Amino acid sequence: MILSSFFAALGQMGDSRFRRVLFLGLALTIALLIGATSGLVWLIGWLTADSVSVPWFGEITWLDDVVSWGSFFLFFGLSIFLMMPVASAITSMFLDEVAAAVEERNYPHLPPATPVPFGDALVDTVNFLGVLIGANILALILYAMFPPTAVFIFWGLNGFLLGREYFTLAAMRRVGRVRAKELRRAHSGTVWMAGTLMAIPLSIPLINLLIPIIGAATFTHLYHRLTEAQAPDQTSSYR
Repeated sequence: MILSSFFAALGQMGDSRFRRVLFLGLALTIALLIGATSGLVWLIGWLTADSVSVPWFGEITWLDDVVSWGSFFLFFGLSIFLMMPVASAITSMFLDEVAAAVEERNYPHLPPATPVPFGDALVDTVNFLGVLIGANILALILYAMFPPTAVFIFWGLNGFLLGREYFTLAAMRRVGRVRAKELRRAHSGTVWMAGTLMAIPLSIPLINLLIPIIGAATFTHLYHRLTEAQAPDQTSSYR
C-alpha cells in the first residue's frame, strides 16, 4: 500500500499544480533565508563598534567588517542546513493544492474537500518548522554519540515527523483535525514507515526539495487507501 501510493504520486509529478507549489515554496524559502541573512548581518554590523582601541596595536577600524562577513558566511552555511526544513514547512502551507490535484485525478467520485483555512495552515507551518528544526538540532547529539547509526536516526526521526505532518494534512481535509489525529494514531506504524520512505531522499541535494510535494501526494493516496480498506471491516462490525 505504501509503495503503490508512492509510485502513484511519482506518476503525477508532471502536474502543473505540483510545479506551481514547488516553485512557490522554493521562492518563499529563498526569500526568507536571504532576508534573515541580510537582517542578521545588518544587526551585527549595527551592534559592532566602528573602531576598537587595542593596546600595542592602536585603533582597529575593520573589526565590524570582519564580524559582519563572518556572520554572513556562518548564516549562509546554516541556510544550507536549514533549506530543507524551511522549504518543507513553507511548502506545507500550499499542499492542499497538491492533495486536491491528486483527488481530482484519482478520486473524482469524492465530494469537494474542506480546504484548511490559511490562518490554520500558517500556524501549522510555524509549529511544524519549529519542531522539525528543534528535533534535528537535538538529534545532532545522538549523531555524535552513535555515529554508525546516525543515518538511521535521521531517517527514523524525520520519517516520524514527515509522516505525522503529511498524513494529518491529507486526512483533515476530509474528516477534520480531531478525526485525522485518531486515524494517524490508529495507523501509526504505516504512517511512520511511509514517512521514513519520504525521509530517505532528504540527504540527496535538490531531490530533497521535492519531498514535500511527493509526501503530500503519497499520503493523500495512503489516506484514501487506508480508509477504503477499513470501510468493509467497519461495515461488517455493524451487522
